[in-house]
Amino acid sequence: MRDRTPAYKGSSHIVPGMSDRDSSRRQFLQAAGSATAAVALAGCTGGGDSTPTDEATETSGDDMETTTAAEETTERPEPDTRDGYLQRANRHTHEQAPWVFLHRQYSVYGQSSDIEWQPRTDERVAAYAIEPATDAGDDVVMTQSQMDSGLDPQDHRETPTDNIVLQAYEGLLERDREGAIVETLATDYERLDETTVQFTVRDNVSFHSGDSLTPEDVAFSINRIVQSDVGDLESPQVDQLIGVEGAEVASADDRTVNVNLSGLNPIVFASFATYCDVMNKSWVESNDSAYINQNMEGTGPFVLSNYEQGVEVAFQRNDDYWDDPAAISTFTINSASESSTRVNRLLSDETDIAVNVPPQEVSRVENSDDASIAAVPSTRVIFNAMRYDVEPFDSPTFRQAVNYAVDLDSIIENVLQTFGSATGQPTLEGFFGHNEDVDPYPRDLDRAEQLVEESGYAGAEIELVTPIGRYLKDVEIAQAVASQVDEIPNVSATARQVEFSTLVSQVTTGNIEDKPPWYLLGWGNATFDAIQTIQPLLASDGALSSYKNEELDRLLDEAQNLPSESN
Repeated sequence: MRDRTPAYKGSSHIVPGMSDRDSSRRQFLQAAGSATAAVALAGCTGGGDSTPTDEATETSGDDMETTTAAEETTERPEPDTRDGYLQRANRHTHEQAPWVFLHRQYSVYGQSSDIEWQPRTDERVAAYAIEPATDAGDDVVMTQSQMDSGLDPQDHRETPTDNIVLQAYEGLLERDREGAIVETLATDYERLDETTVQFTVRDNVSFHSGDSLTPEDVAFSINRIVQSDVGDLESPQVDQLIGVEGAEVASADDRTVNVNLSGLNPIVFASFATYCDVMNKSWVESNDSAYINQNMEGTGPFVLSNYEQGVEVAFQRNDDYWDDPAAISTFTINSASESSTRVNRLLSDETDIAVNVPPQEVSRVENSDDASIAAVPSTRVIFNAMRYDVEPFDSPTFRQAVNYAVDLDSIIENVLQTFGSATGQPTLEGFFGHNEDVDPYPRDLDRAEQLVEESGYAGAEIELVTPIGRYLKDVEIAQAVASQVDEIPNVSATARQVEFSTLVSQVTTGNIEDKPPWYLLGWGNATFDAIQTIQPLLASDGALSSYKNEELDRLLDEAQNLPSESN
């Protein structure tokens, strides 16, 4: 049987009572450090100071970058490694401030004593990893903050939907508990040349309908994501397979599929270890979108038994699974947007896993005889995107001012009660490409006021749009940010709450004009590589981008054409 334990290096950490919050945070940070080992970091570190500049970064000459600030000029040599380019990209985002940089989210779960389970850093909850701890643990229920946006595994971008579809669908590769890539529906994989990789498809695997898995299904599934004319879908996941142009059956005799790349693509196998669920080609082509979004035809360890959209999704064990059958018989997922409701269900034995337990509820769970807290630093960064194409956020100087106004230490201490760690760049500590010389913005209201004046936007009125209950303390974080920014004497800031589904519908259209000018979002990255955060969210052609800058695009392009020292 495949390893059922979480796909990160390290162990689950139990959060003590809130009276010992500092100790709790130290435990979390120790776990975060263990994620670093899983990435096998190597390469150079970025140089220079970590103070934000006031003007745009420009390229001077062929191999030297010049950054002009109000008080100094720093020349930085052109990087010569992929890690160096990604670190430079992270420094660029810090200096140009397309986001209000916030924090790394910690995943905090309430867990019934009826089950044995450990959380993963990527926030995915696989029922295959759950073991019964008592006679009552064979039927397991999980309550998360949101339900799915449909059951098509290639037509969504949210972790709540992932947690549903991954029970029935699988990819070619996955990660084991040490973070290493392991085979799932592929039995082998290799790079044939700089622009071609090959997978060997596992034999004797059946879809839930009884149809056999074929190399044609694999090639079709890849193409349905990266090619808009395949499978009647323009997939929002195209950037998750960054650099993949398409796939074709190489040889039906030996069950191989060739994947064509636009360039070297140094993280291609890391991408396939995280993304691209395999679907039954004939089933997809025989059904319309509505049917595919209300039914499932996967190869995974659980079969869909009931689907009530927006209310509940129920699975039963696939006893014909190609690997050992799951240890539990059924797995049901429901939701409650209010965290107190999720905790109440856990403590009344109505659910076995409660997702996103807020800090103020931790002690209530810990004091229970039948439940405990399981927690781990996640791969998710929480941020406030600012659209570069609308006033006043078209000014890097104004965007810096907003960052200087935010008191991250106060938010982490008082809102998150230390269950978070501040960041000043999109890439989290422990990820490949993280720039350890870039620090979070310090709070400096005088500097913020001065920069607002310099930007020409004194008197600006701005509104921060936040989802309700999707992320840990999201509304409270947004309210704190807006209140702190409102303290700049020449800026007025407020916060507005919307349903997560509403915000998702705005940010995933592919058109920047559909996005709110300023909004709170979270982004999980299970590849442990900077490119899978910066490219989709900040590159000019990113699927969810709120930013456009030629220099950042150049840095990302350079990074993608160099081998990765992390592999």
